[in-house]
Amino acid sequence: MYPASNLTAPRPMMNPDGAPSSSDWSLAPSKVHLNHGSYGSVPRAAQEYQLELKARMEANPCTWFMGQYNAVAAARTDVAAFLGVEAQDVALVQNASAGISAVYNSLALAPGSEIVMTNHAYGAVLHGAYRVARKHGGRVRVAEVPLDADAVTATSLVMAEVSDRTALIVVDQITSATARAFPVEAIAEAASAMDVPVLVDGAHAPGIVELPVPSFDGFWVGNLHKFACAPRGTAALVARGERAGTLTPLIDSWGFPHSFPENFDHVGTQDVTSWMAARKSFDTISERYGWETFRTYATALCDYGESLISTAFADLTGQDHTVEVGMPVGPMRLLRLPEGLATTHEDSHNVRAFISEELDIESAVTTFNGEGFLRLSAHLYNSPKDFEIFAGIAVPELVRLARSL
Repeated sequence: MYPASNLTAPRPMMNPDGAPSSSDWSLAPSKVHLNHGSYGSVPRAAQEYQLELKARMEANPCTWFMGQYNAVAAARTDVAAFLGVEAQDVALVQNASAGISAVYNSLALAPGSEIVMTNHAYGAVLHGAYRVARKHGGRVRVAEVPLDADAVTATSLVMAEVSDRTALIVVDQITSATARAFPVEAIAEAASAMDVPVLVDGAHAPGIVELPVPSFDGFWVGNLHKFACAPRGTAALVARGERAGTLTPLIDSWGFPHSFPENFDHVGTQDVTSWMAARKSFDTISERYGWETFRTYATALCDYGESLISTAFADLTGQDHTVEVGMPVGPMRLLRLPEGLATTHEDSHNVRAFISEELDIESAVTTFNGEGFLRLSAHLYNSPKDFEIFAGIAVPELVRLARSL
């Protein structure tokens, strides 16, 4: 059904009760789930705890919302402990884009200011930068960093775009479209010497990186619903240094007398039970498996899946579908799709939808520099069989689809 891999498949993960690890999640068994990196998946225990919180909220909304800011502050402390940072440096937000927008909107930019980014930036973050630059009569400078660039090269290319007009550098810790890391610590150090603030988009980092927040004075945002498996709508904004005091929430509320991060604790009547249930996700994985176990297992799975699927493509196309990534990431991989597929952002969505709707496999299809890629990601609930199904079913169909273009 699928080609042989030159790697031995890791043994499927079991939970402490002796059942397949997938039983700790509620994913539909009718689908193969190979796209944890986009929307994550919440353990059953955290789902159940969030429902309990919602029931308490609906049983007495008046009491709940009058004291909600205290519960948010407590959740913020839990998140800070998970990230390995001080609670006074953390605010909770809906997602990484919300945290980045808060930074964009809070910085006092001079007319003509420039924002430096890379060609690997997440689309929504890039569009936000263009909006801010236009508002101040400035521009966005994009550093063209090759996929295979190492840490030194990537740092050099980013800093080459910095000038006396640079008001902010925005850099991904782990990229969405290309599944590679960037040397955020080195870039932050170089920027500090020029007194240029840095905003690190760490959307994918929590869970993948043991201590994801770099030690620097600047801004960092990370989604907790991805590899950390918190309920969706949970993300962290970390700010250190003198510029942290400039941050304000996107929505004005009763936190206005306070400064960061307390001003972010007041969210009115938003349902933020996801923030309060985040610790249940962290603890479920920590206590039942261990975070290092997750990272080791997910990396081994992606090693196996990358080998298996690239071989399957090569057997049919006669081409090399592996990708040399300068700074690879353990639980995420990038493979080159057959020529002609996913060459535009819109087409990448169409290919992903085809794989999901016609083949019952959830995957991530991305576009970079006009070329289409398959982005693999794995978590504890995955098994080698998931990748074997993709190699045996999806690969031939994608080759057929490419040949029909």
